[in-house]
Amino acid sequence: MGEMEVCSDDLSGRWNDLNLGSSHFSANACLAPICSLHHVAVTTVEGIGSTKTRLHPVQERIAKSHGSQCGFCTPGIVMSMYTLLRNQPEPAVEEIEDAFQGNVCRCTGYRPILQGFRTFAKDGGCCGGNGNSPNCCMNQKKDHKVTLSPSLFNPEEFMPLDPTQEPIFPPELLVGDAP
Repeated sequence: MGEMEVCSDDLSGRWNDLNLGSSHFSANACLAPICSLHHVAVTTVEGIGSTKTRLHPVQERIAKSHGSQCGFCTPGIVMSMYTLLRNQPEPAVEEIEDAFQGNVCRCTGYRPILQGFRTFAKDGGCCGGNGNSPNCCMNQKKDHKVTLSPSLFNPEEFMPLDPTQEPIFPPELLVGDAP
């Protein structure tokens, strides 16, 4: 257990009064000692989206970019990306790739997963693969290397990430002058 980060959860650490926020980090739920979760908010993959109302933008991208086959690694990959976006709403492509260093996928491979998630990147194909910029790589000559496969999915159909719609740090976990 714990080898592939399939059981990753988002952990929100103690509230920081200096930046009025909490730090988020991904951890293997199967390896985290329960005592390390004191005053920590735990968010699982089931807590970020709903099949009845709407999927979270991370879940939507992994589904529409065909980034899941057997589904074993999907929760860990979704939570790694979710945690990155909670800390950095517009990450660089390199930050996205770094966030998945502990995740192992043996069925799908990483190309469709990373292509879907690169649409979150501020530098994911110069405009996230949307083709909105006149200097976009999608508007260049045919021999220019394109970072996204336009036939795999249409990035314009994705819901935008709205950080204001993420769950807040639970007020019950706010600690005054605790050591």
